[in-house]
Amino acid sequence: MEFLPENRGHTSEIISLFRAVFAASEGDAEGDLIAGLVRDIFAKTPDEDFFVYSARDGSALAGCIIFSRLRYDQDSRTVFILSPVAVATARQKQGIGQALIKYGLSGIREQGADTAVTYGDPAYYGKAGFRQITEAQAAAPVPLRFPEGWLAQPLSGAELAPLRGPSSCIEALNNPDYW
Repeated sequence: MEFLPENRGHTSEIISLFRAVFAASEGDAEGDLIAGLVRDIFAKTPDEDFFVYSARDGSALAGCIIFSRLRYDQDSRTVFILSPVAVATARQKQGIGQALIKYGLSGIREQGADTAVTYGDPAYYGKAGFRQITEAQAAAPVPLRFPEGWLAQPLSGAELAPLRGPSSCIEALNNPDYW
């Protein structure tokens, strides 16, 4: 398995992976929704505001994750949100997702990120070092339907000091359907 920072020249393949994975687990409507999110991230987000990391087994795309910038109006720290995450259905339960997340966290740390947040299953993301937080610690850019899924980790090894001010995410992610 090879882990790569990539998206150039692989956009269609990445969108197809996200669509297939979410359609298989949540149905066609969810697959289309997440494929649309990924398509919009590629089309509408400045290059400096997102990172894409992939897991490849030979030429086959086994998994992909995307980090995008999350801004806090009164905070100078660099924050990225991990969303979405997909591992090919036939490759799930093999540790690929966890290894890919760890690889991506290392990559954004090297790019100067101070904090990573995500919104999802605490048991799954907890394995990669994410911990539950409250909106008092870090305001979400959109109201959360499942506040228990709001997670973060400092990338410096220190405790997470509250992020100051309201937050805003990239345009593609600024949709209540994702939150």
